[in-house]
Amino acid sequence: MLYLAVKFLHIIGACLLLGTGAGIAFFMLLAHLTADARIVAAVARTVVIADFLFTATSVAAQPVTGVLLARLLGYPIWSGWIMLSVVLYLTAGAFWLPVIWIQIRMRNLAAAAVREGRPLPTAYYKLFRVWFACGIPAFAAVLGTIWLMIAKPLIGP
Repeated sequence: MLYLAVKFLHIIGACLLLGTGAGIAFFMLLAHLTADARIVAAVARTVVIADFLFTATSVAAQPVTGVLLARLLGYPIWSGWIMLSVVLYLTAGAFWLPVIWIQIRMRNLAAAAVREGRPLPTAYYKLFRVWFACGIPAFAAVLGTIWLMIAKPLIGP
C-alpha cells in the first residue's frame, strides 16, 4: 500500500511538472504573440502563480518520492539510470530557476506598460527570448527524466 501511494504521488508530481510547464509555455507564447501588454500582464500574473503553486510543489516532491520509490523497490540510488535522471532533473532546475525571475520581470514590465498606456518595452522582448531559450532544454530534460523513469535502461557497468 505504501508503494502504491508513493508511486501515485511520484507520477502525479511528474504530470504536474510536465503539464504545468507545457501549459505555462503555451499560454505565455500565445499572450506574447498578441503583443498586447494587457493580455501579457494578465497571463503572466497567472503564470507566476501557477509556477509557484504547481511547478514548485512538484519540484520539491519529486526527489522525495523518487528516493522513497528507489528504496521500496530495492534500486541502488547510484544506479546509472537514476543518476542520469538526477542530472537531467538538476539541468531542468538550472534552466527553470532563472525562468521564475524572468516571468516575474516580464509580468512587471507588462503591468507597467498597461499603467503607462505604452506598448511592451524592448526589455520585455529581450527577456522573452531568454525565457523561451531556457524553456527548450528544461522541457527536454523533464521529458528525458520521465523516459528514464519508465524505461529504467541499464546504464554503466
